Amino acid sequence: MRKILFTILLSFVFAFAYQDLNSKAFYEMIQKEKNVIILDVRTPQEYEKDGHIPGSILIPVQVLPQYIRELEKFKDKKILVYCRSGNRSAAASRFLEQNGFKNVYNLKYGIIDWKRNNLPVEYGMKK
Repeated sequence: MRKILFTILLSFVFAFAYQDLNSKAFYEMIQKEKNVIILDVRTPQEYEKDGHIPGSILIPVQVLPQYIRELEKFKDKKILVYCRSGNRSAAASRFLEQNGFKNVYNLKYGIIDWKRNNLPVEYGMKK
């Protein structure tokens, strides 16, 4: 009985867990899917100086809770989250899921891996 309950609990937890994607899968999702939201949770300095994924929206992880109401309109869309190495974006992905977002994807190893794979990057702040 305990094993059955544990299995049910684990399946429930993993059914709602965000997904880690490698940079190739993350890029393919951006290319294939229409209306995905790409969320960069680094600092403005990192976003500008180190480059960012084209089309991304900058909301640093430290202020993400302040923007949750504005993000509500994207609850039914796929949200792709990234940072420098994947740690802050994992925390942001968990936060989004805890607030009812269902389709959340984290860029495992962050923009470091993205750039290592020569995927597109823009520099500077959006105007």
